[in-house]
Amino acid sequence: MEQLTVGRDGTKLYLRSRQGPSPVTAILCDGICCDGFVFKYLWDDLQRLLSVAHWNYRGHGRSGAPVDADFIDVSAHASDLDAVRRAIDDPPVVLVGHSFGTQVALEAYRLRPDKIVGMVFLCGSFGRVTHTFKGSDVLAQILPRLREMSSDHPKIARALWSRVPPKMAVRIGMLTGDLDARTVRPEDVEPYFKHVAHIDFPMFVRMLEHAGEHSAEDLLPDIDVPVLVIAGDRDSFTPPELSAKMADILPQGELVMLAGGTHVAPLEQNELVTLRIEKFLTEHRIP
Repeated sequence: MEQLTVGRDGTKLYLRSRQGPSPVTAILCDGICCDGFVFKYLWDDLQRLLSVAHWNYRGHGRSGAPVDADFIDVSAHASDLDAVRRAIDDPPVVLVGHSFGTQVALEAYRLRPDKIVGMVFLCGSFGRVTHTFKGSDVLAQILPRLREMSSDHPKIARALWSRVPPKMAVRIGMLTGDLDARTVRPEDVEPYFKHVAHIDFPMFVRMLEHAGEHSAEDLLPDIDVPVLVIAGDRDSFTPPELSAKMADILPQGELVMLAGGTHVAPLEQNELVTLRIEKFLTEHRIP
């Protein structure tokens, strides 16, 4: 089923859902600039155990542009996630976050932990992501300049942002090691680069700045549900040591480190990721 709901400021939010054998619903939360590509396999696989839902962030995919252009920080997306939960009749949920989706899920737990029965974090961090990207804070330092450039020269920024063809971008990712050339299927990753070309660049930069300054580390010791943390030991976007730290702080945290996994490990090692999530759900009697 596909439908639209609305955020607090009236922004239209696209969501899709599928009924599974249990009313407990896995809600899939993307990374920035993503519209579901990384959940290509989990969308089908998780339905064997529970219901599933997936939504698009404001300004992403089939969702509308933000009505309030300033309402794009992590808490805004957590508020949108709460609207999505209510739009599907507020069932018990397992929040599944990839990359930035981890931060969104954590803030959604802070906002309203009621009926959240578990969480799964894929290649994500609790925050300050621009200060650890590729092992340095260079991204955090250059973002203010990118914001100024995109604001002063929006047409130039747009042209540069959307210029690289998706197939070439995938090849570059393989050459740099940001994608595992041995396991990733190029056709699984190309949709990401096609979607990126249509994202509003100034909005993306400001969202990334917010993600880079946000942290939910203070919340981790108080999370009272089981949490599975899946990381890739070759993830250059989210350093694996941050995933290990998060799992260690969480009272019911469990860590799975995927050998050779990069930031798109759910695509590269989809069968193993699905098996580990199924094991986690079964062991914790979810659903």
